[in-house]
Amino acid sequence: MSNRFCLNPVSYHGYGAIENIVSEAKNHAFKKALVITDASLVKFGVVKHVTDLLDKANLAYAVYDEVKPNPTIENVTDGVKAFKEEGADYIIAIGGGSSMDTAKAIGIIVENPEFSDVRSLEGTAATKKATAPIIAVPTTAGTAAEVTINYVITDVERKRKFVCVDPHDMPIIAVVDPLMMESMPKGLTAATGMDALTHAIEGYITKGAWELSDMFHLEAIRLISHHLRSAYKGEKEGREAMALGQYVAGMGFSNVGLGIVHSMAHPLSALYDTPHGVACSILLPSGMEYNAEYTGEKYREIARAMGVKDVDSMSVGEYRKAAIEAVKKLSADVGIPANLKGIVKEEDLSFLADSALADACCPGNPRNPTKEEVIAIYRSLLR
Repeated sequence: MSNRFCLNPVSYHGYGAIENIVSEAKNHAFKKALVITDASLVKFGVVKHVTDLLDKANLAYAVYDEVKPNPTIENVTDGVKAFKEEGADYIIAIGGGSSMDTAKAIGIIVENPEFSDVRSLEGTAATKKATAPIIAVPTTAGTAAEVTINYVITDVERKRKFVCVDPHDMPIIAVVDPLMMESMPKGLTAATGMDALTHAIEGYITKGAWELSDMFHLEAIRLISHHLRSAYKGEKEGREAMALGQYVAGMGFSNVGLGIVHSMAHPLSALYDTPHGVACSILLPSGMEYNAEYTGEKYREIARAMGVKDVDSMSVGEYRKAAIEAVKKLSADVGIPANLKGIVKEEDLSFLADSALADACCPGNPRNPTKEEVIAIYRSLLR
């Protein structure tokens, strides 16, 4: 058996990284960018950090800023139209996972027009050509969409999210500059940070995990658990560490998959518009409890990476509990709700479970869930 690993050809990290966008655009002889983002990032001047650089270098661009927090099929089709009408030849995606996911779908369809029906991209679509070139500039420390081969689109009509997995969608350049993340409010910092932790933990225990991915995931768990509280307070050192930690998590999970937490979180966003990071945060401890017996000694290493002391003297049951409690404590410390009260309705449980089991992340879970078990996890968080 062989293991595939896909990463960006080039990535830049640290304060000032965005300054490399100009040289990369010039080196590739790009003519005009379509900047894909959302209106709030334009309003609050975040996008201006990049467009000022483009203006100074006399690099042409147009802006598509209608991306929604859970990007829709309409966002993608409108973006494809804008790309063509503006005569763009590359994309600069500025934002969280929503902007970057939208950019990936747009770029794929531009180069693979036979997939113009966005729903046809669900799962592992057999695209033939790489996306239109994407320079991805994250403004949140969570999704790592700038380094993953995954993207998620919301089907409003059918009230569901669908996951697309395609090595052809990888941005050619990732620019991970903490400056672009400094405007994140505390709630968004917490939610995206816990999403990154979920990526790292689920990626570490997924069926597809192996030595190389384990290396990335354990380091991501360590970085995130040690620095999310600092980033939550707005401290510069914490911001920079979280920018790196979420990217490192993405390097791993993009290549080995996720699990039940993400498959259960996606329908919460589709049905109730629950922020993805919040949904993941609430579900993570329960997902870990559900999977504990199927993870060997891995929870000991999760606990160790999160700073739990004396794990080598603990029994299996003790270190598994310690890992879960460390996750709960971090989540509580950054203000994440502990349950789904006020979010999930009892009458929706069957639909949610069906959606979770159909989700592309579900097969990677170390334990094969039944519908009854998924409903039981949701229900346990309603009390």
